[in-house]
Amino acid sequence: MRPALLRFAFFLSCALAFTFTARAAEPAARPNILWLVAEDFTYTFASAYGDPLARTPTFDRLAREGILFERAYSTSAVCAPTRASIITGMFAPSLGTQHMRSNVPMPSWLRYFPAYLRDAGYYTTNNAKTDYNAAVLEGTWDQNGAKGHWRNRSPGQPFFAVFNTNTSHESSLHKRFPIATDPAKVRLPAYLPDTPEVRADYAQYYDRVSAADGELGKILAQLEADGLADDTIVFFYSDHGGVLPRSKRFLYENGTHPALTVRFPKKFQHLAPSAPGSRSTELVNYVDLAPTVLSLAGVKAPDYFQGRAFAGAARAAAPEFTYSFRDRMDERIDLCRAVTDGRWRYIRNYRPELPTMQHLDYLWKQSSAREWDRLNREGKLTAVQASFFQPKPVEQLFDCQADPDNVRNLAGDPAHRATLERLRAANRAHLLRIRDTGFLPEALLRELSGTASPTAFSRDDTAYPLARILDVIDRLQLASAPAPADLRAALGDKFPAVRYWAALAALRAPKTVVSDLAPLLRDSTASVRLAAAFATARHGAGDAAWPVLAAGLEAKATADIRLESLNYLTLLPARPDSFKALYESTAKDSGTGENYVARAADYLLGK
Repeated sequence: MRPALLRFAFFLSCALAFTFTARAAEPAARPNILWLVAEDFTYTFASAYGDPLARTPTFDRLAREGILFERAYSTSAVCAPTRASIITGMFAPSLGTQHMRSNVPMPSWLRYFPAYLRDAGYYTTNNAKTDYNAAVLEGTWDQNGAKGHWRNRSPGQPFFAVFNTNTSHESSLHKRFPIATDPAKVRLPAYLPDTPEVRADYAQYYDRVSAADGELGKILAQLEADGLADDTIVFFYSDHGGVLPRSKRFLYENGTHPALTVRFPKKFQHLAPSAPGSRSTELVNYVDLAPTVLSLAGVKAPDYFQGRAFAGAARAAAPEFTYSFRDRMDERIDLCRAVTDGRWRYIRNYRPELPTMQHLDYLWKQSSAREWDRLNREGKLTAVQASFFQPKPVEQLFDCQADPDNVRNLAGDPAHRATLERLRAANRAHLLRIRDTGFLPEALLRELSGTASPTAFSRDDTAYPLARILDVIDRLQLASAPAPADLRAALGDKFPAVRYWAALAALRAPKTVVSDLAPLLRDSTASVRLAAAFATARHGAGDAAWPVLAAGLEAKATADIRLESLNYLTLLPARPDSFKALYESTAKDSGTGENYVARAADYLLGK
């Protein structure tokens, strides 16, 4: 061969070799990302955090080889609203998806974050739980369901894969299994009674978390068998805290402080926020998961995300505070917001007339919940244990270092006044920043939204004057009693949301307020009428209130209105016997599915 041809062949072979090498290396330039998700457990149930009874070898191994996050918090203390926040990268109250199984429409501009990965060439799979409190949007997953797996992707294609186990779900305590953990060794929190049934539930739950860890360990083993461990960043987390009574669904540490660890292989250590085997104390919220995954994949996050990337090229500094929310949980209505800086936890209870532990059908399937309830009714609890069946304080402040069970409320302690005010201000700023839709009763939220996403009107301050609503609530709730002039003005306000909060604040006013409530019994907004009727009945004027509450149970009323009426009736100590027929018809005609209206009606029927 001529020298010129030899040189050409040499350069051609080098170019081809470079091309093939570049193509082969291309997938490795972008990490695979694997999520292992076990449901419902507080961080203490993973032994990497130091609990001697926990047995979680898969989680612990990833923590040793990766980063253990000591201050990770879920947006809520229950599954669907938290998963709504995770998949959107936004706090659910910003979208109106904070109520359990609310299924409100998503705004047209929003995409679930895996769609951005798909645009960048990733293969996205979910196996198998969605539970986003809304529909699964088109274009989110390449494969969604029990067969979803990275093994179905094209050769060399980077992947984002989610595997979820419900072995540790709350329902795992609905029946008794053989227990391996010694119940006598369980440390019970101060708020629960020390009985064999309570100890058995705790011990069994240690076993269920261990079993879930084992299931996810098999997925990790598949990754290693496929030779992908060196190319894959692995997250292992629990979707929120729980699951024993007063953890799941509640904004205390046990409900909102789940387990989280992330392992970065050697080739992607440059994307990690710290070294292998380290323990991070920076604040992480689950609304950060979406921007973090996009950051790791080198994908630009959309501007509407409300979290920050805690790893990858777009990593941002940790915030001073992070936030959680509690709204309607199944059939029980509530509204609470929480702020933590990792040590101090502030909870603002916007419905202080409600007890912390309202009867909730699904929760009461746990024997420990039924036991706690029974002992409360029999007067056999300590003052701390009984307090959770009583109305809530407006504000709570806990030192989570000194009081991990969150049972000593320091909100009224002058020594902690500065801390209280600092976290109170942070809460207000957050509510305004995300345009929290929770300050409308759910029925009014749907009415104002129509068939569109609640974001369509909630960003408009003329339609939803959130700052003014918050100002009114604070004036009416933070004082020992609402000032008569403030209350009277709010009861006559032009915005139904303000009238609604004023009607509830009237519960703390003298009985003479009944005459001021009378016009609201004929209000144009059903939620205002019901709130006024509830306050009127609580002040002893039931004859005026019963027709309004009965109208709330009529078949023509929406499910949200019927549920509001049933919740108010549950809180009234005396109700007309004639309402029994209404409860029966409400339970019968309230539809199928989760059927929270039927659950609330059945409770009033004694079922």
